[in-house]
Amino acid sequence: MALSAFFGSSRGVFSTAILLRAIFLVYGLFQDTYSPMKYTDIDYFVFTDAARFIAQGQSPYHRDTYRYTPLLAWLIYPTTWPGFWFSFGKILFAVGDIITGWMMFRILRAYHNMSQERALRYASIWLLNPMVATISTRGSSEGLLGVFVTALLWAVLAKRIALSGFLLGFAVHFKIYPFIYGASIIWWLDNDRIHGRKSSTSPEPVSFTNQTISFLNPQRLALTACSLVTFMGLNVVMYLAYGWPFLDHSYFYHLIRIDHRHNFSPYNTLLYLNSSPKTDVNTSTQPSLELERLAFLPQLLLSAVLIPLFLSKKDLPSTMLAQTFAFVAFNKVCTSQYFLWYMMFLPYYLPESTLLRTRSVGVSALILWVLGQVFWLQQGFQLEFNGHSTFVPGLWASGILFFVVNTGILGIIIRDVQSKDALTGERNAVIDKKKA
Repeated sequence: MALSAFFGSSRGVFSTAILLRAIFLVYGLFQDTYSPMKYTDIDYFVFTDAARFIAQGQSPYHRDTYRYTPLLAWLIYPTTWPGFWFSFGKILFAVGDIITGWMMFRILRAYHNMSQERALRYASIWLLNPMVATISTRGSSEGLLGVFVTALLWAVLAKRIALSGFLLGFAVHFKIYPFIYGASIIWWLDNDRIHGRKSSTSPEPVSFTNQTISFLNPQRLALTACSLVTFMGLNVVMYLAYGWPFLDHSYFYHLIRIDHRHNFSPYNTLLYLNSSPKTDVNTSTQPSLELERLAFLPQLLLSAVLIPLFLSKKDLPSTMLAQTFAFVAFNKVCTSQYFLWYMMFLPYYLPESTLLRTRSVGVSALILWVLGQVFWLQQGFQLEFNGHSTFVPGLWASGILFFVVNTGILGIIIRDVQSKDALTGERNAVIDKKKA
């Protein structure tokens, strides 16, 4: 009864979510002051240093390792002001968490036809999640990314095509990976869905020309045009302001990055070895196949082609979850912040999932997912803090184990989405009746 009363009030849930983040923010100040192990993420100092360079009239890329759009540094410009304003960015990211949770709640109410209590329960997977609150209050910008991606999902479901295109282009400019959602959204926007009709089951053959004309409907063309104009427009402005370093650090760097610290990926050990300078003249002149440079091939094939093609017309939010999960699991750099990328889709997937319907599967998956991180973190701590060589078999084996766990969970998600009937407009019909 107490839980029902708690989740029956949106004010109570959102007040608790705000309080949770406020507690973490205050605790972070205390830990940063008195503990040798700092609460604030190193990336936050990168962001704030970049903002400081902007305040001095210089390029944010004067700060080594700043690999983001200048917009991020501009957004946290107040951190350059004296006093408590240094924490402005953390507060902004935490507020982004809350806004993301509010949009999740509205999507669950409107497009999943949930009661207020049930929608708040599932939105709390994000709102009341200590991991989400911790990452944002440590100074990671993923909270803002959550706002853009969740707003994109809402706009697509609401069939606001121009807004969807703008948000997609903006999100990809802010962080490259949301481009994978473009394939799912375009495939989802067929004529039957746009007009609220059931999918055609006519056995009559359709010519290639008619299929092409049908595919290139106004909504798909408008979405593509709006997203490209937004993305390219932002890039042109940033290039004119900051030149080649903007393109190099924001985009091209990610093709060759070899980050190995705090990296759960099975490529971690390989990246570490390749990050070391070559001192042997004989070996340095020999051409070598750097496997990690090909890591994007299976990653993009799965997340940007196969999953959208086979799943997006069945359930768009769950397909976006599967895409993101695959992108993170197969990425050559996989850190804790990236887990938030797919956590923001869990509230839409879990209500009808095997992970909740079959408790043993769900509990086992959660335990294995947590243990996979624990094993890796134990090995990583010994390496990065105590200086013990744990590369083989410890760090390598724990990375492989975590990858296997992730691919197993991805398989469950894909099977769940495949088992759903293709969306035929019922949810949109409910919304249209409400609007009428």
